[in-house]
Amino acid sequence: MARGGLDRLLGLALGLLLALALAPGALRAKPTVRKERVVRPDSELGERPPEDNQSFQYDHEAFLGKEDSKTFDQLTSEESKERLGKIVDRIDSDGDSFVTTEELKTWIKRVQKRYIYDNVAKVWKDYDRDKDDKISWEEYKQATYGYYLGNPTEFQDTSDHHTFKKMLPRDERRFKAADLNGDQTATREEFTAFLHPEEFEHMKEIVVLETLEDIDKNGDGFVDQDEYIADMFSHEENGPEPDWVLSEREQFNEFRDLNKDGKLDKDEIRHWILPQDYDHAQAEARHLVYESDKNKDEKLTKEEILENWNMFVGSQATNYGEDLTKNHDEL
Repeated sequence: MARGGLDRLLGLALGLLLALALAPGALRAKPTVRKERVVRPDSELGERPPEDNQSFQYDHEAFLGKEDSKTFDQLTSEESKERLGKIVDRIDSDGDSFVTTEELKTWIKRVQKRYIYDNVAKVWKDYDRDKDDKISWEEYKQATYGYYLGNPTEFQDTSDHHTFKKMLPRDERRFKAADLNGDQTATREEFTAFLHPEEFEHMKEIVVLETLEDIDKNGDGFVDQDEYIADMFSHEENGPEPDWVLSEREQFNEFRDLNKDGKLDKDEIRHWILPQDYDHAQAEARHLVYESDKNKDEKLTKEEILENWNMFVGSQATNYGEDLTKNHDEL
């Protein structure tokens, strides 16, 4: 990188932006509104609205993805059915001409996670400097921290120095956790796990550990109630706490602090931010099968799906269906 003033500032800005993207919360100013820490694996798929049996909007967003479901209002019903038929062929992973609840659940989960793979595809070339379709830790480190490592004197006694000094080993630890074969090089799937650890089972401990480190300001290895609240809310001078903060204090005492010792350990943090109580994709898959299964054999034929096409794609189709004609393999 050139050492000119403008290049130096741009390099620093890029490094900070990358650092922010890879360590959410690390540099963020204290919020004055509630922050959501709970990780939802199907993060684009929320609760079904109580009254959605007419518009099928929730079904469309679950089956196609939120953004794609908005863009498909230009096709006729016949065009929609044709593209839906191609999607059904992709969902039927074992090729037995039936779509099971499990196959539909898998599809919905992949659609909902597609955004993370799109994100990785966008940044891949910035890190894969030698174009070998892998990203080594050294490549990532140089792309993200190269300017800092090459010019350490410029960061002495600054908050940037503290930030980079903290984040570099944290990123290296996360990279090693994502690197399943330990070769210090990430495949696309491993790099996806690095950038989006909340989406991968083997990265859940890293998510818990980073959450603990973010919130545990006194460094005792636990999160007490004040630290828990401070992560969500910044007090105004002498200002009263909003009602939701008082409610969160009650939540901490009654539901977060399971052993009632006044603080959260790693297990309690895991229970809080990685709830295992409800699988939205499973519930939606069961719903779609139930509503479309005419002969009640608990699986769907292509004909049954196309007969109820408006529940899956409505009067809209999806440019995801359009993508299928291009033989994309991301999903």
